[in-house]
Amino acid sequence: MVSEGTTATVAAAMVTASLPFYLYGAWIMVGRDQDHVTWDRLVRHLRVILPGLVLNTVPVAFWMAPRLLDQFGGVAALHAFLGLQAYALLAFGLTGIVRIFQVKRDADIYELEDPDTNLNDLHENMAAWRGRLRIGVFGYVLFWGFAYVVGLYRYYGLYVA
Repeated sequence: MVSEGTTATVAAAMVTASLPFYLYGAWIMVGRDQDHVTWDRLVRHLRVILPGLVLNTVPVAFWMAPRLLDQFGGVAALHAFLGLQAYALLAFGLTGIVRIFQVKRDADIYELEDPDTNLNDLHENMAAWRGRLRIGVFGYVLFWGFAYVVGLYRYYGLYVA
């Protein structure tokens, strides 16, 4: 059987490995011309952040969450609270992306091969949905960072020191 320390190290490594995916995904969307987001650019962004979400969510869902009630208190509670806030903001952001996908489907643009189609031209509320998406993503990354720092502190205290 694998020791708890080894499992914690693998979980910490997976969560740490998700950071470059988040940073590069953010750079794709924010680091360039923000006003002109094409469908190809959005799909590229999603393809980059999806591995980061998987690397982060697998340890949370299969190792951290099932053990939470056994360790609930103090720093563990803070870590869980910050992580839940991150996922709540991610869910908020996903409500924006769902509407963006619906509009693209309704406009039958999946068949259109124009990579320069501006998403803001597809619907009058597109800017609001993109704003919701940005708030959700920014909030997710912010709270993810806080939870990550607290998680490293917990890891050091439980398995290193």
